[in-house]
Parts: sequence; C-alpha cells; structure tokens
Amino acid sequence: MTVNTKNLLRVGALAVVASLALAGCSPASSENTNSDNASANTLTVWVDAERVEALKPAAAAYTEKTGVDVDLVSKDNATLKDDFIQQVPTGKGPDITMGAHDWLGELVTNGVVSPIELGDKADDFLPVAITASTYDGQVYELPYAVENLALLRNADLVPEAASSYEDMIAKGTAAGVTYPFLVEQGVDGNPYHLYPFETSFGAPVFGTDASGGYDATKLEIGNAGGEAFASWLASQGKNGTGVFNTEITGDIAKTAFTSGDAAFWLTGPWNVSAALDAGINLAVDPIAAPSTGTAAPFAGVKGFFISEQSANKVAANDFLVNYMATEEVQTALFESGKVLPALKASVEAASSDPVVAGFAAVGAEAVPMPAIPAMGQVWQFWGIAQAAVINGEDPTVTWQKLAADVQGAIG
Repeated sequence: MTVNTKNLLRVGALAVVASLALAGCSPASSENTNSDNASANTLTVWVDAERVEALKPAAAAYTEKTGVDVDLVSKDNATLKDDFIQQVPTGKGPDITMGAHDWLGELVTNGVVSPIELGDKADDFLPVAITASTYDGQVYELPYAVENLALLRNADLVPEAASSYEDMIAKGTAAGVTYPFLVEQGVDGNPYHLYPFETSFGAPVFGTDASGGYDATKLEIGNAGGEAFASWLASQGKNGTGVFNTEITGDIAKTAFTSGDAAFWLTGPWNVSAALDAGINLAVDPIAAPSTGTAAPFAGVKGFFISEQSANKVAANDFLVNYMATEEVQTALFESGKVLPALKASVEAASSDPVVAGFAAVGAEAVPMPAIPAMGQVWQFWGIAQAAVINGEDPTVTWQKLAADVQGAIG
C-alpha cells in the first residue's frame, strides 16, 4: 500500500569516497541543502518529510565515521518517483532515493537504479522484504518497511477470532451490527483488497520463474481457481449475500468501523490509528479464508534505491548496508510511520505491541505485489471485472474476458 541534484565529478569519485571511508577523514561539511551544489564528498538522499528526523542520527553517524556528508532532502511522495526517473539520466538526481518496491520494474527498465550489495545482511531481513526488493535476480532496494492488509476486529463485539470466512460472517451477524464485515471497493472495484480471498482459491496473478520472480509469460489469474473465486465473489455480491458492495468506499468503511457499526474490517496499518483513536477495542487477526488455501495479501515494501548515475555508489552502498540496515535505524523508521519494519530484529522489538504482532503474523503469509511492467496491464482491467461480478454480471464470462483482456494487453 513518494532534481535537485549534484554536479558530481565522475572521474575518480568512487576512489575518493572509498579512501575517505578508510581514512576516516572529515572534510568541511556543506551547508547547502540543494543537491545541485553538492560535491562528490556528499551523499544526497531523497526522503519524505515524515522520515527526515528518523534518519538524521544515521546521517550524522556516517559523516562522523567517514567524513562524507549526508544531505537529507525532503521530497513530496506524489512526485518523487517521476522526478527521480526524469532527472537521473541527465546526470542529476540524488545518490539515494526512498521509494516503494513496486516501482522496481519501471526503475530498472529505465536504467536509473543500481544493484545493492547486501551480502550476508540479506538474512537479517524478512524474506518477503528481500523477495520484493529483488528484480531479475538482483537486489535493488534496501528495505525498511513491509505493509500488508490484516483483519481488524472489534473485540467488544466479537471476543474471538474467526476460523474461516463463513465463521467471520456468522460472528459478525450475531453481533447485531449494521455490517458483519467490511472491505472497501468503490465503483471501479478494489482488487488489492480482494486479493487475499482470490489467493485462497489458488489464483495468483502471475506464476514465477526459476529465481522466484514473477513471470509475465505465466499469467494465472484466469485459471480454474480464478473462475472459482469469481463464482464465490458473485455469491457475496448483489445477487447473493450482499456482503460485498461497490458502494462501500474506504471512507464509508472507516466511519462504520470506528463508530462501532461493523464487527470486522479488512484494511491496512494506515487505518489503525483511526480505530484506536475512536476507542475501539482492537484486535488484529489473520484474514479469514473462504476457500482451502491461505488468504495471502499483497506485501508492499518500502526502502531505498541507489541511483545508477551516482558518482558515490561505494559510499551509498556502505551507508545503506552498514547504517540504514541496523536495528536502531529501522526501529526509528518504524516509530516514524508505525509500519512493520523489514529488519527481523526490529520486527521482534516492535511486536511487543499486539497490533504490530497481528500484522506481522499476516505478513508472514503475504506475497510481494508484482513489480514487473506487465502488472500495469492487469490493474486496468482487474478491478472493473470484480466490480461487474459483484454487481451481478456472469462471473465465468466476466472472468474469462478479464484474462483475455489482460493477456491481449501484455501481448
């Protein structure tokens, strides 16, 4: 569920940075926060405003150790990716940028990011975080957070977790509230939120290649499991139980749950504070599966990328692997955003909070959102097909058309 750059001297810059790191010398710190004026002895890092304070101690520690300044530049998330893609090829842009793993396909195909050498540090991270940060067998992202859906339960209304989807609906109905269960949809559907149910029927979007990465030539969304999911979705829609409704937006779902009018709510950590602030006795449960498979949601991983045009790749890799991949920093990033950390040690510490522990348990079953370019062809048809099924269209015909449309768009 993100330029200002440096006129970097490229010839010999890596050697300069490496020698500074070894010697521990301390050049005068630049007082200019505009990365266009930074020197080869400065790492420019783009981050969003919420993460700047959390990263200042790591930046200061790196400068003290190596003499290389770290310039943290606050950027608007809404324009960060496009700015990065546009400016890096011109020789401008940061050495490091914050971003989301599902940018990877676009970043790699545009040639604007460089692989990261994690070495043994890869084992320190949650497996899903490393998998999501890998593209064509190479790690391109230093992960710091993992975001996934989970099932929120009003424990005052329903004291015990549900054992299945049917049990969840039964428990929610027995609670006597307006909505036994809520998941946002909207007129165009919301396949991100319905994906856990779809995976329980054995219908992933794509199959994987030998390295475990998603393979666009193996479109599986239209398999028998996908058609079974569509039939089930129809049974929960307009002409069935009516639990799924395209009139339920994110805001409607939030209002209903936080006012005590819903027993269960499938959503992400971004809505936890609203529930707690409303005084809801909140429990975070595994997602109730409607079929025999695990209800595996998408995992979205946030992290840091190194610019392919950085003249400071050695220093950038060193800063990320040896400073950003520490429990202290990853925990500080968690505290700044309350999203599950990517580092195992930080997850363990954060999981003393039962809400975080609940999301972590569900996240252990999560699968990375596909970052391959072909995923763009899926999104444009997927939600509309689901909304049509919910609203009474023939599920088999609609799902077969979805698969055909996606395959045709991918080519």
